Amino acid sequence: MRPAASPADAGAAAAETVLRLAVLLQAGVAPAAAWGHLSDTGDPAAARIAAASHDGMPLPDAIAAAGPAPGRPARRSGAAAEGPERVWADVAAAWRVATGVGAPLAETLRAVASALRDAQEAADDVRVALAEPAGTARLMGWLPLVAVGLGAALGFDTFGVLFAQPFGIACLVAGAALILAAQRWNAALVRRARAEGGVPGIGAELLAIALSGGVSIERATAIVSAAGAPADASTDLVLSLSRTAGVPAVELLRASAALSRHRARIEGRLRAARLSSRLLLPLGVCTLPAFLLLGVAPMMLSVMSTMPLSF
Repeated sequence: MRPAASPADAGAAAAETVLRLAVLLQAGVAPAAAWGHLSDTGDPAAARIAAASHDGMPLPDAIAAAGPAPGRPARRSGAAAEGPERVWADVAAAWRVATGVGAPLAETLRAVASALRDAQEAADDVRVALAEPAGTARLMGWLPLVAVGLGAALGFDTFGVLFAQPFGIACLVAGAALILAAQRWNAALVRRARAEGGVPGIGAELLAIALSGGVSIERATAIVSAAGAPADASTDLVLSLSRTAGVPAVELLRASAALSRHRARIEGRLRAARLSSRLLLPLGVCTLPAFLLLGVAPMMLSVMSTMPLSF
């Protein structure tokens, strides 16, 4: 049995599952039976979907609830969900749109799998770019504690000063507070630099699926909105261009979705590049002062306490 995918790999795992499902559907397997076959291969998401469907839950709702780990409630709103929840909410929205307009489900799932794979590759690029600055920040966070051990190794009474003298205790408390602040500050910077959940451009992708079923633009927009898909401001411009130029909107929407995923990749790389300089702020404001308080100040106090007083 395959292990469950981590949140970082949720897009890749979902893309693999959805692509296999599309192949089964294209071969003529019924949707419920296809999920059952995938469940038999040890796919954890497919197992949850098949079990929920067997219990009477509609397939789109079962797909939307496939993301959370067992025992954790699912959030049904695609805009509010994150990580695996958001990925499977997007798949469920595509399923609702395709079945609502009568679009070929297998082709729809192939397009969704391709979008998931592109989004996951972009997220992987960001994770790789973030690995070096985030690792450097974690390493520098140990610097004040290394200073304490270094002072003791050099023969200074560092621990005696920090735990026995009033000024040393004050240095210990202030240094520990600065270390904690630096860790939280670094974590917040790294978290903001990570890629957002979900698939960029999924709104335009779903609208293209809806229009491929032959419905009007107004009907397609209503179906996509009812499916719980996240809003995409670029779709209005694309639809306006389609009307003005007199060209089909489907390919324009798919190109817009691909461009959104490309922009997300570039913006993620830029956030990772800016992170390297932003991590210098907690280093200078918190980590280095903590180094002075926990390392340099106790050594100086230890030396001063051993010097004979002269009158």
